[in-house]
Amino acid sequence: MSDDKNIFGCYVSITQAAPDADQQVKELLIQQGRLFRNYIWGDEGICNILKKLNNESYGKDLKLALFQFYVNPIPMMEQSLKEIEAYRKNEKSIGIPIVINDKNFFSKSEEMRYSFLKQSVLHKLDLLAEVVKKKKLDTRMDLLKADLKEILS
Repeated sequence: MSDDKNIFGCYVSITQAAPDADQQVKELLIQQGRLFRNYIWGDEGICNILKKLNNESYGKDLKLALFQFYVNPIPMMEQSLKEIEAYRKNEKSIGIPIVINDKNFFSKSEEMRYSFLKQSVLHKLDLLAEVVKKKKLDTRMDLLKADLKEILS
C-alpha cells in the first residue's frame, strides 16, 4: 500500500476477449477498456475527484477504501464478487467491487455514465458504513459521506 493519504483509491480490471473470439469483439473490449479508464483516470476522471479526501480527516481505522471496477467481467467472476469485501485489519483497508458493463455503462450517454459512477460510489459508501459500524471502526462515515457528496456534485 502506498504512503499517500487518500482515503479512496481506484483499481480497474478489464476482461480480455477469449482467444477464439471474433476480431470485432476483441476490438470492442479493448476500446471499452480504454474508454472506461478515461472515466477513472482522465482529466475529469472520478479517481482524481476522490483523491481530494484525506484519510486522516475521518479516523485512524480506515486508511484506504479501494473502488475496484471490473469491466465486462465473465459471468463466473461477476458471481464471485461480493458487494463489499471484508475489512483488512492489517492494511486498514477494504475493497469495494463495482461491475461495469454494456447494460449499466457503455450503452448510456456520457452524462448517464458519470451519474452511474457517482451513484455507485455513494451506494457502496452505505455498505461501507455498515462494515464500519459492525467492526466498530472509528471512521466518521457521516462526515465522509457528506464530503463525498459535496465533491461529486
